[in-house]
Formats: sequence, C-alpha cells, structure tokens
Amino acid sequence: MNLYSLIRAHFPADPEAPFLIAPDGSELSYSALDARSGALAARLAALGVEPGDRVAIQAEKNVEGLLPYLATLRAGAVHLPLNPAYTAAEVRYFLEDSEPALFIGDPGRSAGARRTETLADLTVSAEPTGFEDVGRAPDDLAAILYTSGTTGRSKGAMLTHANLASNAETLREAWRFTARDRLLHALPIFHTHGLFVASNVTLLAGGAMIFLPAFDLDEILRLLPRATAMMGVPTFYSRMLSRPGFTRELVSHIRIFVSGSAPLSAETHREFEERTGHAILERYGMTETNMNTSNPYDGPRVAGTVGPPLPGVDIRIADPAGAELAQGEVGVIQIRGPNVCKGYWRMPDKTAEAFRDDGFFISGDMGFVDEAGYVRIVGREKDLVITGGLNVYPAEVEAAIEAIPGVTECAVIGVPHPDFGEGVVAVAIARPGAVLDEGSILAALAETLASYKRPKRLFLVDALPRNAMGKVQKNRLREEFAGAFAGPAD
Repeated sequence: MNLYSLIRAHFPADPEAPFLIAPDGSELSYSALDARSGALAARLAALGVEPGDRVAIQAEKNVEGLLPYLATLRAGAVHLPLNPAYTAAEVRYFLEDSEPALFIGDPGRSAGARRTETLADLTVSAEPTGFEDVGRAPDDLAAILYTSGTTGRSKGAMLTHANLASNAETLREAWRFTARDRLLHALPIFHTHGLFVASNVTLLAGGAMIFLPAFDLDEILRLLPRATAMMGVPTFYSRMLSRPGFTRELVSHIRIFVSGSAPLSAETHREFEERTGHAILERYGMTETNMNTSNPYDGPRVAGTVGPPLPGVDIRIADPAGAELAQGEVGVIQIRGPNVCKGYWRMPDKTAEAFRDDGFFISGDMGFVDEAGYVRIVGREKDLVITGGLNVYPAEVEAAIEAIPGVTECAVIGVPHPDFGEGVVAVAIARPGAVLDEGSILAALAETLASYKRPKRLFLVDALPRNAMGKVQKNRLREEFAGAFAGPAD
C-alpha cells in the first residue's frame, strides 16, 4: 500500500483541477502534479535511490518543494525533510544519523549522504515518464521526522505509510474537507503540521492549497477571501487580530480555522470568535503521532482544550508508573492508535522507553480529561515546576496571567530557588499601550491562584523565543532567567 496510490485514488474528477495555487495566481494541476512527481521519482531511481533508502531535503518552501515528498513516496523511499534554518553543523548530524542515499540541498552541507543534488537541478533533469509506483507494505516507512531536540539529541520518528494514510483519512472526515476546499497554506513543509496534516488532507479530499512561501500578514489578508479553510499556529491568529482590516466580512467564505503546534490562549480564542464569528478549532498532535485529538467540527469548540480523541485513537492519563488515573486527575498523556510511529530511527533504547507494553506511546505531555471528555493539556512533563514540594502546572498559571487585561501572552517556567528548590517565574508580553508592571500583575493573581502557584518574579519582555512552529522555547527562558533568585532568599 503506497500512500501515493491512495492519494491518486482521490484525485478530483477533472484532472486539470488545481492542487497548488501560487500567490500570483499561477496553478499546478493534479495532472501536472502526477506527471512531474512521476518524472522526479524516475530520476531518483536513476540516481540509485532504492526502496527503503532515505531521501533528505533542505530547501526553501515553494511549489517545487512538495514534489520531492511525493516522488520519494512513489519511489518507495523515505522522505526526510529538514528545516531550511538549520546550520551546516546541524545538518551534518541529521545526515550522519540517517545516512540518506540522496541529499537534496546545498552540496557544501552533504557530509553523510551518498549523493547530493540541488532541488533546481533535480527537477530540471527529471524527464516525463510513465513511472510505475513502487509497492509498499502498510508498515513500511514513508518518512522520518526529527524531533526538535530541546533536551538531548534529536530523535528520528519513523512514520509508516499506514500512519500517514490513516491520520489523513480521519482528519479529512473529522474536518469535512472536500474537493471544493481551498486551504490557505502558510506553514513550513518540514514539519508534520504543514506537510502531513495540511498537504495529505487536501490531497485526499481532492482540494487545493493556496501556497504561500511563509507567513506574510499582508498576503494572508489579501488571499483570505479566496480560501475556505486555514491551518495555522497561534501566532498567525494573534497577528491577524492586530489588524483593523481583519473583519467578519473578510472571512465570510471561510468554513474552518484550525490551530495547533503550540497552545492557543483562551483570550485569543475569545477575541477571534468575537471579531469573526468563527471559533478556532484547536487540536493536539505530535511529531511521533500526527494528530491525536480535535475539538469537534460540529459541537462546542472549547477554549483551553484540544477536544476528545479522534476516531480510532485511544488516550489515557497515567501516573509515572503507567497506572491509569481517574477522570479529572492530572498525569502523563499516553496515546495508542494507527497514527503512532514505529519508534525512533536507530534508537532502540529510546523506542523501548517511549512505549508501554500494551502499545501506548508516552507523550511527555501532562493533562487530564474533563467531564465532557475533552483533553486539557497543562504542559510538558519536563516543564512541570515543583516548588516547595508542590506541583505547579505552567498552563494554569499562564491562563490566569493572560486573562489579565493588557497581557498578550505569557510563559511560565521554574528556575533554581534557594529555599523552594524551584521558584515560579513568569515572562509576559504587554499589549501596545497597556500600562503594566510586575507588582500590578502579581497582585491581580492573588484572587485567582493559590499562593504557591503564583510567580515569585514576573518579567515583561517584547517577545518570547520561539521555534519554527511558533512554540515558545522554554529551555531558552530557563537559561536566560536562571539567576532570577540568586542572592537573598525570596
């Protein structure tokens, strides 16, 4: 079962229907997509790429950038996308670890690959051919995605054809995607959100994507009236709200806004719905699992939750020993289903640590299931703050601070404290024109949070450090504010 065979089976009836629409209005049709990806697959085979080989790519996002993904699937090889922002040293690690048969990128960064080609040369040299797709078993690898590696070495999550196919089919049905949809796509394509969720769902619906090279607020506002759907990270939506021209009328064609890859604040959710009439649909996924839960298409989309499990996905909340906890109790989120990866590339010990004996994957995220069956995430297990022997979940404190008028966003961390082991520290961004200071914000929390949960220090900053998908990099904040309690005990 080659995933591409499933994709082709869902092509629209009109082979000239567009799949990719560039910002200038030029189009790549489904027939052209099929012909060009087939020609590129034949070129990969001619270069010595065999079934099961890895094909790594580091390239800027453009219309050409999706062709190697589909061509690699068709050749029976394994797609390995790399962030264009990675340095030569970072790329060297990924190539030495994965040992790709082919690296598509800068030849100066090719250590560890058997062969290197630039994307431009590779696509130009691909001649039209009647390429016959290589058959694959459902459990064969389709892609390796490396985790962000904020603690220790990045791990390569091994995703199979069945993993990607099952998740795309589930999301297409859950979010009601059809051939009539035009998805506004401003996400990167080296990450599961922009590559597998957005692209695969659109392909299996026979729809089209308006394909932006990156998030550009002016372009987003210009192109929104041509779209029916949008997927983004929370910063996309908060930036859209910063423009007076972002109105209910502008998005009257849109049927769904999806948010993920980082927590969406309840304040952004509320303001967005008030401004547009749309409740953003928040969902929960991981590099290792694709999507796990989703707020419903029909039914309440509850701010601060990521909804119930998707069909076919089991979620349980467990204590550190793996015992399942009762509803409402906070623990580690564990996931089982056809979406969950096979494990980590060449890391059998890490794979064994990540799975329970009954097949549940240990996410490292902490949360609970509320009375409505919706999953609520309270933070990463490694971000839990233990102060004076008491657990503080950053998401709860962040929500309380973001509810204070004038606060745009907040990140809560724990740093060394001479008395309490760890002290709670908040790092917040004020809205333009808001008059806020540390004392006023901390005073406002006295009525909403127990004393041990309240930050002992709060810092106002202009911006929070983020990775390419908009996630706040709390490891960098912990480094920056590590000395917040140095000196006399607070």
